[in-house]
Amino acid sequence: MFLLKQPRLTANTLAQKIVNIVECFLHTEAMSGVVLLIAAIGAFLLANSPFHEIYDTLWHAPLSLSLGHYTLSCDLHFLVNDILMTIFFFVAGMEIRREIYDGALANLKQAILPVIAAAGGVCFPAIIYILLNIAPSRYSGWAIPTATDIAFAIGILALLGRSIPDNIRIILLSLAIIDDVIAVIVIALFYSNSFNLFGLFIAICAIGFLLLIQWKKVEARFFYIVPTTILWIGLLRTGVHPSLSGIILGLLVPVLPIQIPKSSLEQIAKKVKIIHKQLNNKKPDMDIVRHALQNICKKNRNIVLPITRMRMALHPWVTFGIMPVFAFANTGVHFSNVDFLSEDAGFVLAGVTLGLIIGKPTGILLTSFVALKIGICRLPPNVSWRGMVLVGLLAGIGFTMAIFLSMLAFNKVTYLSVAKIGVLLGSSISCILGLVYGFFYARFLKHATN
Repeated sequence: MFLLKQPRLTANTLAQKIVNIVECFLHTEAMSGVVLLIAAIGAFLLANSPFHEIYDTLWHAPLSLSLGHYTLSCDLHFLVNDILMTIFFFVAGMEIRREIYDGALANLKQAILPVIAAAGGVCFPAIIYILLNIAPSRYSGWAIPTATDIAFAIGILALLGRSIPDNIRIILLSLAIIDDVIAVIVIALFYSNSFNLFGLFIAICAIGFLLLIQWKKVEARFFYIVPTTILWIGLLRTGVHPSLSGIILGLLVPVLPIQIPKSSLEQIAKKVKIIHKQLNNKKPDMDIVRHALQNICKKNRNIVLPITRMRMALHPWVTFGIMPVFAFANTGVHFSNVDFLSEDAGFVLAGVTLGLIIGKPTGILLTSFVALKIGICRLPPNVSWRGMVLVGLLAGIGFTMAIFLSMLAFNKVTYLSVAKIGVLLGSSISCILGLVYGFFYARFLKHATN
Protein backbone atom coordinates (compact mmCIF):
# COMPACT_ATOMS: atom_id res chain seq x y z
CA MET A 1 0.00 0.00 0.00
CA PHE A 2 1.47 3.29 -1.07
CA LEU A 3 1.11 6.55 0.82
CA LEU A 4 0.80 9.72 -1.21
CA LYS A 5 3.16 12.45 -0.14
CA GLN A 6 1.13 15.39 1.14
CA PRO A 7 2.40 18.89 0.31
CA ARG A 8 3.73 20.79 3.29
CA LEU A 9 1.24 23.34 4.61
CA THR A 10 3.11 26.62 4.90
CA ALA A 11 1.77 30.00 6.00
CA ASN A 12 1.65 31.19 2.36
CA THR A 13 -0.19 28.04 1.27
CA LEU A 14 -2.73 28.44 4.06
CA ALA A 15 -3.23 32.12 3.24
CA GLN A 16 -3.72 31.28 -0.46
CA LYS A 17 -6.31 28.63 0.41
CA ILE A 18 -8.21 31.12 2.56
CA VAL A 19 -8.12 33.68 -0.27
CA ASN A 20 -9.39 31.04 -2.73
CA ILE A 21 -12.28 30.14 -0.40
CA VAL A 22 -13.23 33.81 0.00
CA GLU A 23 -13.05 34.42 -3.77
CA CYS A 24 -15.19 31.35 -4.40
CA PHE A 25 -17.74 32.66 -1.89
CA LEU A 26 -17.78 36.15 -3.41
CA HIS A 27 -18.34 34.79 -6.91
CA THR A 28 -21.11 32.38 -5.95
CA GLU A 29 -24.36 33.91 -7.15
CA ALA A 30 -26.46 31.90 -4.71
CA MET A 31 -24.65 33.49 -1.78
CA SER A 32 -25.64 37.01 -2.86
CA GLY A 33 -29.32 36.17 -2.47
CA VAL A 34 -28.69 34.56 0.93
CA VAL A 35 -26.78 37.59 2.26
CA LEU A 36 -29.46 39.96 0.94
CA LEU A 37 -32.19 37.90 2.60
CA ILE A 38 -30.34 37.80 5.93
CA ALA A 39 -29.94 41.61 5.86
CA ALA A 40 -33.65 42.11 5.14
CA ILE A 41 -34.81 39.69 7.83
CA GLY A 42 -32.34 41.20 10.33
CA ALA A 43 -33.66 44.71 9.70
CA PHE A 44 -37.28 43.60 9.97
CA LEU A 45 -36.67 41.77 13.25
CA LEU A 46 -34.63 44.63 14.71
CA ALA A 47 -37.25 47.22 13.76
CA ASN A 48 -39.90 45.16 15.56
CA SER A 49 -37.80 44.42 18.65
CA PRO A 50 -37.26 46.40 21.87
CA PHE A 51 -34.18 47.90 20.14
CA HIS A 52 -36.17 49.58 17.36
CA GLU A 53 -35.25 53.07 18.62
CA ILE A 54 -31.55 52.29 18.08
CA TYR A 55 -32.34 51.17 14.53
CA ASP A 56 -34.29 54.36 13.75
CA THR A 57 -31.70 56.65 15.36
CA LEU A 58 -28.87 54.98 13.43
CA TRP A 59 -30.24 55.80 9.97
CA HIS A 60 -31.17 59.36 10.92
CA ALA A 61 -27.71 60.18 12.27
CA PRO A 62 -26.71 63.59 10.77
CA LEU A 63 -23.84 63.80 8.30
CA SER A 64 -22.15 66.66 6.47
CA LEU A 65 -20.44 66.19 3.10
CA SER A 66 -18.30 69.00 1.66
CA LEU A 67 -16.81 69.57 -1.78
CA GLY A 68 -15.04 72.92 -1.92
CA HIS A 69 -17.60 75.58 -1.07
CA TYR A 70 -20.49 73.15 -1.65
CA THR A 71 -21.77 71.49 1.55
CA LEU A 72 -24.43 68.78 1.68
CA SER A 73 -26.13 68.11 5.00
CA CYS A 74 -27.85 64.76 5.16
CA ASP A 75 -28.35 61.66 7.28
CA LEU A 76 -27.01 58.12 7.05
CA HIS A 77 -30.17 57.02 5.24
CA PHE A 78 -29.48 59.55 2.46
CA LEU A 79 -25.87 58.33 2.25
CA VAL A 80 -27.05 54.79 1.58
CA ASN A 81 -29.96 55.53 -0.76
CA ASP A 82 -28.55 58.41 -2.80
CA ILE A 83 -24.77 58.00 -2.70
CA LEU A 84 -23.96 54.31 -2.23
CA MET A 85 -26.77 53.33 -4.61
CA THR A 86 -24.99 55.40 -7.27
CA ILE A 87 -22.31 52.69 -7.28
CA PHE A 88 -25.03 50.04 -7.56
CA PHE A 89 -26.46 51.82 -10.62
CA PHE A 90 -22.94 52.22 -12.01
CA VAL A 91 -22.46 48.44 -12.00
CA ALA A 92 -25.95 48.02 -13.49
CA GLY A 93 -25.03 50.54 -16.21
CA MET A 94 -21.86 48.61 -17.04
CA GLU A 95 -23.88 45.39 -17.21
CA ILE A 96 -26.29 47.01 -19.68
CA ARG A 97 -23.37 48.44 -21.71
CA ARG A 98 -21.65 45.04 -21.87
CA GLU A 99 -24.85 43.28 -22.94
CA ILE A 100 -25.40 45.89 -25.67
CA TYR A 101 -21.84 45.44 -26.95
CA ASP A 102 -21.51 41.66 -26.85
CA GLY A 103 -24.38 39.97 -25.07
CA ALA A 104 -28.09 39.38 -24.95
CA LEU A 105 -28.86 42.91 -26.23
CA ALA A 106 -26.22 42.95 -29.00
CA ASN A 107 -28.46 41.32 -31.59
CA LEU A 108 -32.02 42.52 -32.09
CA LYS A 109 -33.33 39.07 -33.00
CA GLN A 110 -31.59 37.61 -29.98
CA ALA A 111 -32.87 40.34 -27.68
CA ILE A 112 -36.44 40.54 -28.94
CA LEU A 113 -37.84 37.75 -26.72
CA PRO A 114 -36.54 39.11 -23.37
CA VAL A 115 -37.44 42.65 -24.50
CA ILE A 116 -41.05 41.68 -25.22
CA ALA A 117 -41.21 39.52 -22.08
CA ALA A 118 -39.83 42.36 -19.96
CA ALA A 119 -42.38 44.79 -21.44
CA GLY A 120 -45.19 42.42 -20.51
CA GLY A 121 -43.63 41.91 -17.09
CA VAL A 122 -43.76 45.66 -16.52
CA CYS A 123 -47.23 46.42 -17.94
CA PHE A 124 -49.27 43.67 -16.29
CA PRO A 125 -48.14 44.30 -12.68
CA ALA A 126 -48.75 48.01 -13.22
CA ILE A 127 -52.27 47.29 -14.53
CA ILE A 128 -53.08 45.07 -11.54
CA TYR A 129 -51.85 47.74 -9.15
CA ILE A 130 -53.78 50.55 -10.88
CA LEU A 131 -57.02 48.52 -10.92
CA LEU A 132 -56.77 48.21 -7.13
CA ASN A 133 -55.51 51.75 -6.52
CA ILE A 134 -57.40 54.20 -8.69
CA ALA A 135 -57.35 56.85 -5.95
CA PRO A 136 -54.86 59.69 -6.70
CA SER A 137 -53.21 59.32 -3.27
CA ARG A 138 -52.27 55.68 -4.00
CA TYR A 139 -51.89 55.81 -7.79
CA SER A 140 -48.20 56.82 -7.70
CA GLY A 141 -47.10 53.36 -6.58
CA TRP A 142 -47.92 51.72 -9.92
CA ALA A 143 -44.24 51.15 -10.81
CA ILE A 144 -43.31 49.34 -7.57
CA PRO A 145 -44.28 45.78 -8.64
CA THR A 146 -42.74 46.17 -12.12
CA ALA A 147 -39.10 45.68 -11.05
CA THR A 148 -36.97 42.51 -10.90
CA ASP A 149 -34.01 42.14 -8.56
CA ILE A 150 -31.15 40.79 -10.72
CA ALA A 151 -28.94 39.49 -7.90
CA PHE A 152 -31.74 37.87 -5.94
CA ALA A 153 -33.45 36.24 -8.95
CA ILE A 154 -30.20 34.87 -10.43
CA GLY A 155 -29.08 33.78 -6.95
CA ILE A 156 -32.27 31.75 -6.41
CA LEU A 157 -31.90 30.22 -9.89
CA ALA A 158 -28.33 29.19 -8.98
CA LEU A 159 -29.68 27.28 -5.95
CA LEU A 160 -31.54 24.96 -8.34
CA GLY A 161 -28.24 23.58 -9.62
CA ARG A 162 -26.67 22.98 -13.00
CA SER A 163 -29.51 20.87 -14.34
CA ILE A 164 -31.31 24.08 -15.32
CA PRO A 165 -30.35 24.98 -18.94
CA ASP A 166 -27.96 27.92 -19.35
CA ASN A 167 -30.31 29.64 -21.79
CA ILE A 168 -32.92 30.00 -19.04
CA ARG A 169 -30.35 31.90 -16.97
CA ILE A 170 -29.55 34.09 -20.00
CA ILE A 171 -33.25 34.90 -20.58
CA LEU A 172 -33.80 35.71 -16.89
CA LEU A 173 -30.64 37.86 -16.77
CA SER A 174 -31.56 39.68 -19.99
CA LEU A 175 -35.12 40.25 -18.81
CA ALA A 176 -33.89 41.62 -15.46
CA ILE A 177 -31.41 43.94 -17.20
CA ILE A 178 -34.13 45.28 -19.51
CA ASP A 179 -36.31 45.71 -16.42
CA ASP A 180 -33.55 47.88 -14.96
CA VAL A 181 -33.44 49.98 -18.13
CA ILE A 182 -37.21 50.49 -17.98
CA ALA A 183 -36.99 51.27 -14.24
CA VAL A 184 -34.36 53.95 -14.89
CA ILE A 185 -36.56 55.53 -17.57
CA VAL A 186 -39.58 55.38 -15.24
CA ILE A 187 -37.65 57.03 -12.40
CA ALA A 188 -36.40 59.79 -14.69
CA LEU A 189 -39.83 60.49 -16.24
CA PHE A 190 -42.31 59.88 -13.42
CA TYR A 191 -40.45 60.10 -10.10
CA SER A 192 -38.40 63.25 -10.53
CA ASN A 193 -39.31 66.69 -9.32
CA SER A 194 -39.76 69.68 -11.63
CA PHE A 195 -36.57 70.43 -13.53
CA ASN A 196 -34.15 73.06 -12.28
CA LEU A 197 -32.53 74.52 -15.40
CA PHE A 198 -29.26 75.38 -13.68
CA GLY A 199 -28.93 71.82 -12.39
CA LEU A 200 -29.73 70.50 -15.86
CA PHE A 201 -27.00 72.73 -17.32
CA ILE A 202 -24.47 71.34 -14.79
CA ALA A 203 -25.47 67.76 -15.62
CA ILE A 204 -25.17 68.32 -19.39
CA CYS A 205 -21.72 69.93 -18.97
CA ALA A 206 -20.57 66.97 -16.85
CA ILE A 207 -21.80 64.47 -19.46
CA GLY A 208 -20.07 66.49 -22.20
CA PHE A 209 -16.81 66.43 -20.25
CA LEU A 210 -17.11 62.66 -19.74
CA LEU A 211 -17.58 62.19 -23.50
CA LEU A 212 -14.62 64.48 -24.18
CA ILE A 213 -12.15 62.61 -21.96
CA GLN A 214 -13.37 59.32 -23.40
CA TRP A 215 -12.81 60.67 -26.93
CA LYS A 216 -9.33 61.82 -25.90
CA LYS A 217 -8.67 58.28 -24.55
CA VAL A 218 -7.86 59.43 -21.03
CA GLU A 219 -7.25 56.47 -18.72
CA ALA A 220 -6.69 58.19 -15.34
CA ARG A 221 -9.67 57.41 -13.09
CA PHE A 222 -9.44 60.79 -11.37
CA PHE A 223 -10.63 62.49 -14.56
CA TYR A 224 -13.78 60.34 -14.46
CA ILE A 225 -14.47 60.75 -10.73
CA VAL A 226 -14.61 64.56 -10.81
CA PRO A 227 -17.17 64.98 -13.67
CA THR A 228 -19.24 62.10 -12.23
CA THR A 229 -19.41 63.93 -8.89
CA ILE A 230 -20.45 67.11 -10.71
CA LEU A 231 -23.05 65.10 -12.65
CA TRP A 232 -24.41 63.71 -9.35
CA ILE A 233 -24.72 67.25 -7.93
CA GLY A 234 -26.32 68.48 -11.17
CA LEU A 235 -28.97 65.73 -11.12
CA LEU A 236 -29.64 66.44 -7.44
CA ARG A 237 -30.18 70.12 -8.25
CA THR A 238 -32.22 69.25 -11.33
CA GLY A 239 -34.71 67.13 -9.40
CA VAL A 240 -33.80 63.82 -11.05
CA HIS A 241 -32.70 61.14 -8.60
CA PRO A 242 -28.91 61.67 -8.31
CA SER A 243 -28.04 57.96 -8.17
CA LEU A 244 -28.94 57.77 -11.88
CA SER A 245 -25.57 59.39 -12.53
CA GLY A 246 -24.17 55.89 -11.95
CA ILE A 247 -26.17 54.53 -14.89
CA ILE A 248 -24.92 57.32 -17.16
CA LEU A 249 -21.29 56.70 -16.18
CA GLY A 250 -21.72 52.93 -16.56
CA LEU A 251 -23.00 53.38 -20.12
CA LEU A 252 -19.97 55.54 -20.94
CA VAL A 253 -17.32 53.11 -19.66
CA PRO A 254 -15.04 52.09 -22.57
CA VAL A 255 -15.71 48.55 -23.76
CA LEU A 256 -12.43 48.08 -25.62
CA PRO A 257 -9.01 48.79 -24.06
CA ILE A 258 -7.74 52.26 -24.94
CA GLN A 259 -4.32 50.78 -25.57
CA ILE A 260 -2.83 47.32 -25.04
CA PRO A 261 0.75 47.42 -23.72
CA LYS A 262 3.04 45.70 -26.22
CA SER A 263 5.25 44.50 -23.38
CA SER A 264 2.34 42.59 -21.82
CA LEU A 265 1.64 40.76 -25.08
CA GLU A 266 5.32 39.93 -25.49
CA GLN A 267 5.54 38.58 -21.94
CA ILE A 268 2.42 36.44 -22.44
CA ALA A 269 3.80 35.02 -25.69
CA LYS A 270 7.10 34.23 -23.94
CA LYS A 271 5.36 32.40 -21.09
CA VAL A 272 3.18 30.45 -23.54
CA LYS A 273 6.33 29.20 -25.27
CA ILE A 274 7.76 28.11 -21.89
CA ILE A 275 4.57 26.17 -21.09
CA HIS A 276 4.51 24.59 -24.55
CA LYS A 277 8.16 23.53 -24.18
CA GLN A 278 7.56 21.96 -20.75
CA LEU A 279 4.46 20.08 -21.90
CA ASN A 280 6.43 18.58 -24.78
CA ASN A 281 9.00 17.16 -22.34
CA LYS A 282 8.59 13.60 -21.08
CA LYS A 283 8.90 14.87 -17.51
CA PRO A 284 7.58 18.44 -17.47
CA ASP A 285 8.46 20.61 -14.50
CA MET A 286 5.01 21.57 -13.22
CA ASP A 287 6.44 24.27 -10.95
CA ILE A 288 7.72 26.10 -14.04
CA VAL A 289 4.34 25.65 -15.74
CA ARG A 290 2.50 26.93 -12.67
CA HIS A 291 4.80 29.96 -12.36
CA ALA A 292 4.33 30.77 -16.06
CA LEU A 293 0.55 30.55 -15.74
CA GLN A 294 0.60 32.91 -12.75
CA ASN A 295 2.61 35.43 -14.78
CA ILE A 296 0.13 35.15 -17.67
CA CYS A 297 -2.75 35.86 -15.28
CA LYS A 298 -0.99 38.98 -13.97
CA LYS A 299 -0.23 40.29 -17.46
CA ASN A 300 -3.73 39.38 -18.66
CA ARG A 301 -5.16 42.07 -16.37
CA ASN A 302 -3.67 44.71 -18.68
CA ILE A 303 -5.56 43.44 -21.74
CA VAL A 304 -8.91 42.53 -20.15
CA LEU A 305 -11.76 44.75 -21.34
CA PRO A 306 -12.00 47.84 -19.09
CA ILE A 307 -15.71 47.31 -18.52
CA THR A 308 -15.09 43.70 -17.46
CA ARG A 309 -12.19 44.64 -15.19
CA MET A 310 -14.15 47.40 -13.43
CA ARG A 311 -17.25 45.27 -13.07
CA MET A 312 -15.27 42.39 -11.55
CA ALA A 313 -13.60 44.79 -9.12
CA LEU A 314 -16.86 46.39 -7.95
CA HIS A 315 -19.19 43.40 -8.10
CA PRO A 316 -18.26 41.88 -4.69
CA TRP A 317 -18.51 45.30 -2.99
CA VAL A 318 -21.95 45.95 -4.48
CA THR A 319 -23.32 42.44 -4.02
CA PHE A 320 -22.03 41.76 -0.52
CA GLY A 321 -21.76 45.33 0.74
CA ILE A 322 -23.98 48.01 -0.78
CA MET A 323 -27.05 45.90 -1.53
CA PRO A 324 -27.24 44.24 1.92
CA VAL A 325 -26.69 47.64 3.58
CA PHE A 326 -29.48 49.09 1.43
CA ALA A 327 -31.77 46.20 2.38
CA PHE A 328 -30.87 46.58 6.06
CA ALA A 329 -31.55 50.34 5.92
CA ASN A 330 -34.90 50.13 4.13
CA THR A 331 -36.70 46.92 5.14
CA GLY A 332 -37.00 47.80 8.83
CA VAL A 333 -40.76 48.33 8.77
CA HIS A 334 -42.54 48.65 12.14
CA PHE A 335 -45.17 46.01 11.58
CA SER A 336 -47.11 46.75 14.78
CA ASN A 337 -47.61 50.39 13.76
CA VAL A 338 -49.03 49.58 10.32
CA ASP A 339 -52.80 49.81 10.01
CA PHE A 340 -53.78 48.04 6.80
CA LEU A 341 -57.31 49.42 7.00
CA SER A 342 -56.19 53.01 7.49
CA GLU A 343 -56.60 55.16 4.36
CA ASP A 344 -57.13 52.02 2.24
CA ALA A 345 -53.50 51.01 2.77
CA GLY A 346 -54.53 47.39 2.29
CA PHE A 347 -55.15 48.11 -1.39
CA VAL A 348 -51.53 49.25 -1.75
CA LEU A 349 -50.38 46.02 -0.11
CA ALA A 350 -52.59 43.92 -2.39
CA GLY A 351 -51.55 45.84 -5.51
CA VAL A 352 -47.83 45.41 -4.88
CA THR A 353 -48.05 41.78 -3.71
CA LEU A 354 -50.37 40.55 -6.46
CA GLY A 355 -48.47 42.58 -9.04
CA LEU A 356 -45.29 40.66 -8.23
CA ILE A 357 -46.83 37.21 -7.72
CA ILE A 358 -49.42 37.21 -10.53
CA GLY A 359 -48.69 40.20 -12.75
CA LYS A 360 -45.04 39.42 -13.43
CA PRO A 361 -45.35 35.78 -14.61
CA THR A 362 -48.66 36.43 -16.40
CA GLY A 363 -47.27 39.40 -18.31
CA ILE A 364 -44.05 37.61 -19.25
CA LEU A 365 -45.74 34.39 -20.40
CA LEU A 366 -48.68 36.00 -22.21
CA THR A 367 -46.64 38.53 -24.20
CA SER A 368 -44.01 35.89 -25.03
CA PHE A 369 -46.74 33.50 -26.24
CA VAL A 370 -48.32 36.16 -28.47
CA ALA A 371 -44.90 37.18 -29.86
CA LEU A 372 -44.08 33.57 -30.72
CA LYS A 373 -47.47 32.99 -32.35
CA ILE A 374 -47.05 36.11 -34.47
CA GLY A 375 -43.56 34.96 -35.45
CA ILE A 376 -41.62 37.92 -34.10
CA CYS A 377 -39.29 35.68 -32.08
CA ARG A 378 -38.73 32.10 -30.99
CA LEU A 379 -37.70 30.23 -27.87
CA PRO A 380 -33.94 29.65 -27.55
CA PRO A 381 -32.55 26.08 -27.71
CA ASN A 382 -33.21 23.92 -24.60
CA VAL A 383 -35.86 26.39 -23.40
CA SER A 384 -39.47 25.16 -23.26
CA TRP A 385 -42.60 26.78 -21.90
CA ARG A 386 -41.93 24.97 -18.64
CA GLY A 387 -38.64 26.88 -18.47
CA MET A 388 -40.40 30.16 -19.26
CA VAL A 389 -42.77 29.56 -16.33
CA LEU A 390 -39.71 29.35 -14.07
CA VAL A 391 -38.42 32.63 -15.54
CA GLY A 392 -41.78 34.29 -14.90
CA LEU A 393 -41.97 33.14 -11.27
CA LEU A 394 -38.42 34.26 -10.44
CA ALA A 395 -38.98 37.61 -12.17
CA GLY A 396 -41.53 38.33 -9.44
CA ILE A 397 -38.67 38.82 -6.98
CA GLY A 398 -38.61 42.63 -6.94
CA PHE A 399 -36.81 43.43 -3.70
CA THR A 400 -33.98 46.02 -4.11
CA MET A 401 -35.34 48.03 -7.05
CA ALA A 402 -38.95 47.66 -5.88
CA ILE A 403 -38.08 49.02 -2.42
CA PHE A 404 -36.16 51.84 -4.10
CA LEU A 405 -39.23 52.70 -6.21
CA SER A 406 -41.42 52.54 -3.09
CA MET A 407 -39.42 55.31 -1.44
CA LEU A 408 -39.72 57.46 -4.57
CA ALA A 409 -43.45 56.79 -4.97
CA PHE A 410 -44.70 57.54 -1.45
CA ASN A 411 -43.96 60.26 1.07
CA LYS A 412 -46.74 59.18 3.39
CA VAL A 413 -45.39 56.74 6.01
CA THR A 414 -48.53 54.58 5.99
CA TYR A 415 -48.38 53.86 2.26
CA LEU A 416 -44.60 53.52 2.25
CA SER A 417 -44.65 50.95 5.04
CA VAL A 418 -47.32 48.74 3.46
CA ALA A 419 -45.62 49.07 0.06
CA LYS A 420 -42.38 47.75 1.56
CA ILE A 421 -44.26 44.92 3.28
CA GLY A 422 -45.91 44.16 -0.07
CA VAL A 423 -42.51 44.00 -1.75
CA LEU A 424 -41.13 41.67 0.93
CA LEU A 425 -44.25 39.48 0.89
CA GLY A 426 -44.55 39.33 -2.89
CA SER A 427 -40.82 38.71 -3.39
CA SER A 428 -40.78 36.00 -0.70
CA ILE A 429 -43.78 34.16 -2.18
CA SER A 430 -42.30 34.45 -5.69
CA CYS A 431 -39.03 33.09 -4.32
CA ILE A 432 -40.76 30.10 -2.69
CA LEU A 433 -42.89 29.40 -5.77
CA GLY A 434 -39.80 29.61 -7.98
CA LEU A 435 -37.81 27.23 -5.78
CA VAL A 436 -40.62 24.66 -5.47
CA TYR A 437 -41.50 24.78 -9.17
CA GLY A 438 -37.80 24.79 -10.12
CA PHE A 439 -37.17 21.69 -8.03
CA PHE A 440 -39.85 19.72 -9.89
CA TYR A 441 -38.75 21.22 -13.20
CA ALA A 442 -35.14 20.09 -12.56
CA ARG A 443 -36.39 16.58 -11.74
CA PHE A 444 -38.45 16.57 -14.94
CA LEU A 445 -35.35 17.50 -16.98
CA LYS A 446 -33.31 14.71 -15.37
CA HIS A 447 -36.00 12.12 -16.17
CA ALA A 448 -36.36 13.48 -19.71
CA THR A 449 -32.62 13.08 -20.42
CA ASN A 450 -32.46 9.52 -19.00
